[in-house]
Amino acid sequence: MNLYLNKISTIFLLLILFIQTVSAAGIVKLKCEHLVNPIGIDNPNPRLSWMMEDDRKGAVQRAYRIIVGTDSLQLKSKMNVQWVSDKVNAGNSLITYKGSALMPFTKYFWRVEVLDKDNKLVLSKISSFETGMMGSENWRGTWISDGRDINTRQAPYFRRTFEPKKEIKLARAYIVASGLYELYLNGEKVGNHRLDPMYTRFDRRNLYVTYDVTTNLNKGKNAVGVVLGNGWYNHQAMAVWNFDKAPWRARPAFCMDLRITYTDGTTETITSGSDWKTSFGPIISNNIYTAEHYDARLEQNGWNKVEFDDTKWRGISLRAAPSKNIVSQTMHPIRNVEEIKVKSLRKFDDTTYLYDLGRNIAGVSKIKVSGKNGTIIKLKHAERLNANGRADLSNIDVYYRPTNNTDPFQTDIFILNGDGEEEFMPLFNYKGFQYVEVTTSQPVKLEEKNLVAYFMHSDVPATGKISSSNPLIDKIWWATNNSYLSNLFGFPTDCPQREKNGWTGDGHFAIETGLYNFDALTVYEKWLGDHRDEQQPNGVLPDIIPTGGWGYGTANGTDWTSTIAIIPWNIYMFYGDTKALADNYKNIKQYVNYVNNISKDGLTTFGRGDWVPVKSTSNLEYTSSVYFYVDADILAKTAKLFNNQNDFLVYSALAKKIKKAINYKYFDAEKVSYGTGVQTELSMALQWNIVEDQYRLKLAENLAKRVAADGMHIDVGVLGAKAVLNALSDNGQAETAYKLAAQDTYPGWGWWIVNGATTLHENWDMQATRDISDNHMMFGEIGGWFFKGLGGIKIDEKQPGFKNILLQPNFVEGLEHFTASHESLYGTILSSWKRNKNGLKYDVKIPANSTASLDIPEVSGKKVYLDRKVVSHKQELSAGSYAFEIK
Repeated sequence: MNLYLNKISTIFLLLILFIQTVSAAGIVKLKCEHLVNPIGIDNPNPRLSWMMEDDRKGAVQRAYRIIVGTDSLQLKSKMNVQWVSDKVNAGNSLITYKGSALMPFTKYFWRVEVLDKDNKLVLSKISSFETGMMGSENWRGTWISDGRDINTRQAPYFRRTFEPKKEIKLARAYIVASGLYELYLNGEKVGNHRLDPMYTRFDRRNLYVTYDVTTNLNKGKNAVGVVLGNGWYNHQAMAVWNFDKAPWRARPAFCMDLRITYTDGTTETITSGSDWKTSFGPIISNNIYTAEHYDARLEQNGWNKVEFDDTKWRGISLRAAPSKNIVSQTMHPIRNVEEIKVKSLRKFDDTTYLYDLGRNIAGVSKIKVSGKNGTIIKLKHAERLNANGRADLSNIDVYYRPTNNTDPFQTDIFILNGDGEEEFMPLFNYKGFQYVEVTTSQPVKLEEKNLVAYFMHSDVPATGKISSSNPLIDKIWWATNNSYLSNLFGFPTDCPQREKNGWTGDGHFAIETGLYNFDALTVYEKWLGDHRDEQQPNGVLPDIIPTGGWGYGTANGTDWTSTIAIIPWNIYMFYGDTKALADNYKNIKQYVNYVNNISKDGLTTFGRGDWVPVKSTSNLEYTSSVYFYVDADILAKTAKLFNNQNDFLVYSALAKKIKKAINYKYFDAEKVSYGTGVQTELSMALQWNIVEDQYRLKLAENLAKRVAADGMHIDVGVLGAKAVLNALSDNGQAETAYKLAAQDTYPGWGWWIVNGATTLHENWDMQATRDISDNHMMFGEIGGWFFKGLGGIKIDEKQPGFKNILLQPNFVEGLEHFTASHESLYGTILSSWKRNKNGLKYDVKIPANSTASLDIPEVSGKKVYLDRKVVSHKQELSAGSYAFEIK
């Protein structure tokens, strides 16, 4: 009997221990500057963040302490470390380093200690970050080029050999280029990035990239090779944007320090300089805007290896740095993220083939082919086909102004050397396409397996997901994300084919979609740096950023260049991170002051208006003034956040003045309408809080009536597309919002999908004669609306970063179930509802260290149950999982 009881006791104890192990808190996802174990950090006060993993109800972080040091073993004892913070009794999980000054080229280890809800100590694993140059004075290399002029089409190749003196402990390559580069050590490409460095205003800021090259080096002699591409730096193609006239334009150049640390603690730096050699190679032309030409007959095999004979190579030219501001590229890089196999192949004849990927992407194609020496292969990349089934570029080559026929648009040229199967993939270009038409100067045999494509984009981690009972909704969300990623190349662009421009309006229209679905903060912070570089002393911004000078016109107004205020504010809302607001505060102020100076009585006409509407136009003064209010309001709230009382009073008064002026001139209190009463004008007043609260619900009702009068279809351009769904679903008209979102006839997002679109288009009319890119992001707010309008996952402005979540789901007719999840800084938020025979089940998950204010829609004749008890439809929830029933 005792033996039996002992066994039971043992089992019970093990069960208790198991439960404790499963439920105990953990500290995970440690990041520095929002990156995992980054190297090359320049920020002297980097941001450190972590996530609490604890599924228990009410899980919370009661206190934290940070320990940072140069020796991971010292973190446990806290002796001789760089920084031990005070014990902070707070739930913060994003803090700024405040220890002793960080040193360049140094690896720092760190961990966090947390007290959980039971005041038990929880230790994270050890993470790390490594500093980079931390100042231009630490560079040892010299900028070098091949000395050719800007019209030289061939790409320059560079090489040198070196021999480490001692046993290597670790090695880092720091490289910066004006243009683009590919770096090689001993014949192998270093890293898997594409199109480094990211595009900036080259004469004001240059980005360097850090690589861990310890395993790339050999004992004895080593060879380093670099090949340079033009990128946006030496724009040789002619187009309406005038990048060929950019003030920075020159032959590409680079600077590199390869810093080796030996096991005895000494260091040696291999630098770019006069001891390098240069030559041409097989890349005979490259253009970020058009394509790349590659002549395999000019290959110099082994050019980046030690044993290569470079006696015929020439000396390099020394160059001045393009700018004195060389800073670390601290962001998610561009990569070949997804390999896409061909869906079908059509053969027209022995020299003409058409590959169909089955979806529209941004990126490159790679071909493997055998043929005779000198065979010219052209790979034309297109979004559309002509009636005869051939590639059609007429919708995307409209702004190209070629001076001759030597550089066709989106058409790679590959010349074979005839030596067996050959492979080509461009290094310094990307395109927007679904089809690849291959034409050859001599017959070749091609099959589906001969070509693959790579979806290229900034490799930002996915953070959001939706699924529903309506396949059309899921396809719209998927297509929206495809367009978003297709237009994320170190900065958000408008389209990946026709322009590749950083249109400011497209950028802020899509900001919530981007941040609900992806961890894209690092890309936006880089782009905001581009804004600061481009802003004129009087506060004006161009409407494409970066720019070579185009875009400082009369239409680059508030509806577009409000990016300077809207994007930092949204970063703060999604992450609770104030750095973007702090970095850009003066710039926002300059911008608002400029608009105020050119505006009369609180109203402005500075803007482009509701671009590409279905049919109804909106008043430009009204729409531009609404964004003027948005900017002034953000500036006032930011001033309050930073305890700048004087600015808070000044810009709060300005915001009130603008709102009053808009309402005085454009609001009809009797009709409860704005302007001429079109969808954009009504929805913008709701979206941006122009309308007074007493009229809000009636205005939303009138908007719903207007939508019904428009045949339950949208009638908006870009400004209305940002506002209309939110304006409806946030104000009691979710059913109408859903009908708009799910509409599968013209015009609407679903209309594109049922007609075969896999990305969002530039025009509601698929047969329009202009503005007809098939991969555009300016109508992309719907991808964020799914999380807000159906899942109800919203930001609490008083506790941003989802510290407190506003949960306001809408159980719309026409959907049997809907699930949205978003991984915030605190963890995964889940909002999932499903109909059943009794009513509806609603599942919620609130991550540890976070809370939620829940507002379940009231359903006539039904009550809300939690744990079989009737509860209020409004709840304040602590962390944990909840299963509500509405029956």
